[in-house]
Amino acid sequence: MKIKYPNGAPYNPQKIITKSKFNIKKSKLGTSFEKAINESNEFYLLTNRAIIHKKPTPIKITKVDYPKRSAAKITEAFYQTPSTTDYNGIYRGRYIDFEAKSCQTSSFPFSHLYTHQINHLAKVHEHGGISFLLIEFHLAEEVYLLPTPLLLTCYEDSLNGGRKSIPYSYFKEYGLLVSIGFQPRINYLDVVDKVYFKEKDKV
Repeated sequence: MKIKYPNGAPYNPQKIITKSKFNIKKSKLGTSFEKAINESNEFYLLTNRAIIHKKPTPIKITKVDYPKRSAAKITEAFYQTPSTTDYNGIYRGRYIDFEAKSCQTSSFPFSHLYTHQINHLAKVHEHGGISFLLIEFHLAEEVYLLPTPLLLTCYEDSLNGGRKSIPYSYFKEYGLLVSIGFQPRINYLDVVDKVYFKEKDKV
């Protein structure tokens, strides 16, 4: 299927720096990680702990081939608006929104995040929602949750001449390790409880 990308400006909060170009390599990262998160969200839903889903990418179909009535095929479409982040939903009465990435190296490059995604996470945090980066370090077989304020600190430093990636050591020191198991496979909500809710209110 042929995909066309519009030239419209991305979501524009108060501080926009540069636009990020589409990178086909990063769009293929972390397929199994995404599957594990989806299965975890299904478990959370079945156990009535949270309602969190992967966001659909809005597209507009412009051309369809009909070789026969029962086999219509979309041959051309384009993204109507820039996608924001991967997942959103409701947890313990609060809006939750996060981006998930799988990293194949010892540092996470900012080139694997779009500027409008970072701005979106910042706006969610500003309005009292729960927002963060969930990252899998494939080589270490570990998953970390990095709250948005820490992500923004690193990002702003990169814009002021600092390093253009977040090293694994930073996640080890400041991020929160997420347990990996069977049900749920990626138990990130236990970490959300520790960061965003008081211990006495923990469910």
